[in-house]
Amino acid sequence: MQWNFKDNVENATNGQVYVKLAPGGQLGAGSALVQKVQGGTIQAAQHSISNFAPFAPAADVINIPYMCGENQRFINLVTSDAWKMEINPKIEAKGFKALWYVNIDPRTCAIRKGIDGPIKTPDQLQGIKFRVPGSKILQQFYQLLGANPTPVAWGETSSAIKQGVADALDPAVGALYTFGFKEILSWITFNAAVPDAQVYSCNLEWFNSLPKDVQEGVEFASDITFRQNLAMVPAARAYAMAEMTKSGVQFYAPTPEEKEQWVAKAGAQLPAWDDTKKELLGSVDKFDALQEAANTFNGYYVHDVKG
Repeated sequence: MQWNFKDNVENATNGQVYVKLAPGGQLGAGSALVQKVQGGTIQAAQHSISNFAPFAPAADVINIPYMCGENQRFINLVTSDAWKMEINPKIEAKGFKALWYVNIDPRTCAIRKGIDGPIKTPDQLQGIKFRVPGSKILQQFYQLLGANPTPVAWGETSSAIKQGVADALDPAVGALYTFGFKEILSWITFNAAVPDAQVYSCNLEWFNSLPKDVQEGVEFASDITFRQNLAMVPAARAYAMAEMTKSGVQFYAPTPEEKEQWVAKAGAQLPAWDDTKKELLGSVDKFDALQEAANTFNGYYVHDVKG
């Protein structure tokens, strides 16, 4: 979803701001959309944090595996003081303002028809061509798991899966259903390594140009919508799973012992991630503070996927 404040505030009447919506990728998608927000071509948009990463790298920290993969830990993190003090300034330094974070569910391990499943442990990913988005962290994650990371633009992913260019992909089940993957997948594993989260961002210069009362209104509306999103997560997931089941898609949740294998092979505790933590945050200690925030409940509840 993109917002185009075409007439801007100067032309508003009766204290109202008129927003021109451009759904369905009319103004772009993925990283191209983020670039337009940064450049001010459009004022605000909804997009994945992974596509945000090339333009605001600090936000990519959520993609370090098993730091905040579960819904609750992700929400704990992005609403924490640690996030607001450490990450928000870095995002704003790149010309963005993060309005609110969209909780969709954790990323999955979804395999196409023709590949034996379910994927219970990372050993089964050896040699699998795994479609990845723009996040370098996600590419490293799948390398650690033994898969073959295959960067594919989102708009080309469905055809890539159908043609066998890629064997697997990782969006949340809701996203897989929404974007029409139910006919081409066989199994979806809830390994919950990374949140498949999105963010509503806006151009910071534009936001700062708004009258103070309009800024407050945008932030108030963002908070209300954020809370409404949290309440809708379980119903949205249940509907997507029911509809995909009708098409023959099956679901698998790893046992605790199997989950330990995923974490042991690619989790945030590994020294392999230390350089990434330093690059994004400046030190491993700052990452540890964010991880503590992810593990600390601060009043916002969200239902977690159980498989």
